[in-house]
Amino acid sequence: MDLIDDPQPGENAPEFTVSEISGAVKKTIEGAFGRVRVRGEVGRVMLARSGHLYFDVKDDRSVIAAVSWKGQVSRLSIMPEEGMEVIVSGKITTFGSQSKYQINVDDVVVAGEGALMAMLEKRKKMLAAEGLFAPERKKRLPYLPEVIGVVTSPSGAVIRDILHRLRDRFPRKVLIWPVAVQGDACAPQVAAAIEGFNRLTPGGALPRPDLLIVARGGGSIEDLWGFNEEIVARAAAASDIPLISAVGHETDTTLIDFVSDLRAPTPTAAAEHAVPVRLELLAWTDEQGTRLTRALEQGVGQRGQRLRDLARALPRADALLDGPRQRLDTAGLKLPAALTQMTQTRRVKLTEAAAGLRPRALTARLTPLRDRLASATTRLGPGLSRGTAERRREFDRLALRLDAGRMHSANAQRAQVLADVSTRLDNAYLASVSRQKDRLVALERMRQTLGYTETLKRGYAVVRGDGDVVTTQAAAAQAQALEIEFADGKLSLGDASKDVVKTTPKPKPAQPKSAQPKPAKSGKADPDQGSLF
Repeated sequence: MDLIDDPQPGENAPEFTVSEISGAVKKTIEGAFGRVRVRGEVGRVMLARSGHLYFDVKDDRSVIAAVSWKGQVSRLSIMPEEGMEVIVSGKITTFGSQSKYQINVDDVVVAGEGALMAMLEKRKKMLAAEGLFAPERKKRLPYLPEVIGVVTSPSGAVIRDILHRLRDRFPRKVLIWPVAVQGDACAPQVAAAIEGFNRLTPGGALPRPDLLIVARGGGSIEDLWGFNEEIVARAAAASDIPLISAVGHETDTTLIDFVSDLRAPTPTAAAEHAVPVRLELLAWTDEQGTRLTRALEQGVGQRGQRLRDLARALPRADALLDGPRQRLDTAGLKLPAALTQMTQTRRVKLTEAAAGLRPRALTARLTPLRDRLASATTRLGPGLSRGTAERRREFDRLALRLDAGRMHSANAQRAQVLADVSTRLDNAYLASVSRQKDRLVALERMRQTLGYTETLKRGYAVVRGDGDVVTTQAAAAQAQALEIEFADGKLSLGDASKDVVKTTPKPKPAQPKSAQPKPAKSGKADPDQGSLF
């Protein structure tokens, strides 16, 4: 169909449908413009639930709608943000449903270092406002880590420098998580490596590092941009393991430097911060041991000298006992005279007291007392007789009551003892019956387990001839009729017709647990109980 053909004179103008016009416009625009690169400022940005990204690219006079489909969004090196100056690459196409044209973007790059720095400052302010740069959040590095995790490229010179420096200073175990250190895959791989090291179980098959080092060599701001991504900064801030950032040279600064626990100017400096120098540590240990020994010797010497000084100030032991010994001698000399004087004084007092104890004086003093005692004795006899009779009668009554109480109490105690003994006998009887019952059940279970029927279930059979168990071929040939018993039934083989008759086994009657096992009959064995041999 040619849309630019003019109608012939005298004919009506051609008619087109809306879809035909829209398709023709789409074909014309896509044919006129191939793949284009457009520079402008990012306007409105919207990420739909479907995963498609819609945004505007504008300058001071015009606006172009841009769209990146779900599969293209994951491959974008830079996620567009409002106000960012970018260069987008893609194809010009149309959206017929709204009669507008748009660019299908499959790549976005930042237009110039100034725009990158502006975006970096914006992210830096946002993370700082959240407190991710606060000094109190930073963790203290372990003095001597057992295992060090390194996140870097396995093929660059960085890892060789780190390993060489660690080997020179203090050899440690090193776990390397290989990642891309630039490009689109850098940020997600570095974030995944930090999270992966933190998810390792302490003491597991793969030990969890005590310290992490994120390292990369120098480069341009575009090369180092992966370490400025928000996901890397947040992964470093959320790490429970202390982290050292060593990205770029000393003059290079990335977002991971602000959230890490320590920033090293170079990867080699990161290794130096990670471990001390082993020889210096040994020398320091020896020096501290020497100082400790010297301090101990000086302390002992000073205390010994102090003890000797104090000992010189103390008096001699003999001098301390001279005074008490002299006082003892003086007291010993005075003791005989004191004893003599005290004896004479006591003798005088005894003589004065004995003068008042003459016989006549004593007799005069004792006569009234003797008369009063006799009178009281005379009055006391009848009273004691009456009181004794009353007390004896009351005692008899109490004795009778006490005997009755004792008898009643004894009968009650005997009844209680009898009840306790009866209860214990009942319990002992029930326990004995229960034990015997359990024993019988166990014996019955063992009998059934050891019986020949359990052997039949394992593929054996019992052959009987004329009612007896047949164990040889000759006995089977002489039998008039044979019967073969299997686990699921019996086969009867007649002598003439040799017909096979299948019978079903008789169900075993359920034996109660309390039933006593029947004793085996003497004499011939039960024909149903065949021999296994």
